[in-house]
Amino acid sequence: MNTRRLRIGIGGMAIESSGFCPHRSSYEDFRVTRGQDLLDRYTWTRPEHELARGVEWVPLVHAVALPGGPVTPETYDRISAELVTRTREAGPLDGLVFDIHGAMSVIGMTDAEAALSAAVRAATGPETMISAAMDLHGNVSYDFARHLDLLTAHRLAPHEDAWDTRERAARKLVERLESGKGRPYRAWVQIPVLLPGEKTSTRLEPAKSLYGSLAAIEAKDGITDAAMWVGYAWADEPRCRAAVVVTGDDADLVRAEAGALARGYWEARRDFVFVGPTGQADACVAKAVASDARPFLISDSGDNPTAGGAGDLPYMLGRLLANEDLAAGRATALHPGITDRAAVDACFAAGTGAHVELDVGGEVSAGTGAHAGPYALDGEVVSLQTLDGVRAAAVRRGGVTAVFTERRKPFHTRADFGELDPTAYDLVVVKIGYLEPELYEMAADWLLALTPGGVDQDLLRLGHHRVERPLYPFDDEGFEEPDLTPVLL
Repeated sequence: MNTRRLRIGIGGMAIESSGFCPHRSSYEDFRVTRGQDLLDRYTWTRPEHELARGVEWVPLVHAVALPGGPVTPETYDRISAELVTRTREAGPLDGLVFDIHGAMSVIGMTDAEAALSAAVRAATGPETMISAAMDLHGNVSYDFARHLDLLTAHRLAPHEDAWDTRERAARKLVERLESGKGRPYRAWVQIPVLLPGEKTSTRLEPAKSLYGSLAAIEAKDGITDAAMWVGYAWADEPRCRAAVVVTGDDADLVRAEAGALARGYWEARRDFVFVGPTGQADACVAKAVASDARPFLISDSGDNPTAGGAGDLPYMLGRLLANEDLAAGRATALHPGITDRAAVDACFAAGTGAHVELDVGGEVSAGTGAHAGPYALDGEVVSLQTLDGVRAAAVRRGGVTAVFTERRKPFHTRADFGELDPTAYDLVVVKIGYLEPELYEMAADWLLALTPGGVDQDLLRLGHHRVERPLYPFDDEGFEEPDLTPVLL
């Protein structure tokens, strides 16, 4: 048994990047933490926590950004270079918690996480044990996984267990190092299935049972961890597909469990359905207006900034005002948050109560399709506020109140709306996919609108051309049974 104090580094670079989004993620989009700020990001680094008793946690650098478009090369180079330098300068590390996402795309690169994991491994040297904490919407290629010793991912979608996942990655690493057992076997297999997150929510079958089985597998003798990824559907790279990794000390068992999980996922591929009822935009609006359920929520799923959408498409604003009841004010709707800095500037300059005439939306998406141009809106400024450091302006026309933000911002919780009360409106249209817990509880009913954008739920109309084929659902009829034999890393 290892009795000396372990030195374990913490670092990573996390973003979900849609290759179909015109937004480009720059350094300014990332929240970069170092030193004590990085340690304060986690509960298990605190001195009183059991995981810290025998560990010196070494903060390296961590960068995380709201999902968006691909990362610029200079941004990736800057952050990865700092991570590698700090890792190397930290001196010998027993372990490293690699806090990433798994769906980062970088302009000019094919597998950014593979390059990052290889660089980190080169900086730590071969003796350091690396444990990765990932989002289940990440991609796990062979070139990425082979540099790591432990890999785990969220087991819930929505990700109510995101912080549990990071703690599990740290806990498994500490346990492994303290046991002196050395590196476990890792059974890795990819599955030729690529589905959007809105079809793989663990609220519904078959994902509910597939992910629900992981804890029982992990509890078996000879198993350290079991993880499953659905992949990221809005990048266009060969690595984009579902994957399974099972780690442990029993080589035959980890291989068998990984194979069974992969087989179960493959056989269930046609059983995955959208997490809620769906429809085209106009039909969703009409149904919501006619319903007695209040508030009735609609997801503007194709422009969801927390999945990688630009967040600047005024498409749903146009569809709301095309509805006669909403345009006339016989029904009310709240639609946050369309990104448009110029519109926010104009509203703040005009002041609350002023009448404004704006061309809103399309700040970065203009020219990417008929749905992406600006929308001519005239109305009254009814709210000016700052939300999480982001200025937001609300303009009302008829029964529709649209909220514009100077930067891309999610609206997932009641607090995100600030002084605007979403429950006071008949409809609330949010740029999101499946509803996050607070919105889910708020909704008397809801619909998932299949809208256009960088994270369009209709994958077949996006134009993937670099994914490795055959791949479900791009290929279905005549699809030969895939080889799902796990590889030991």
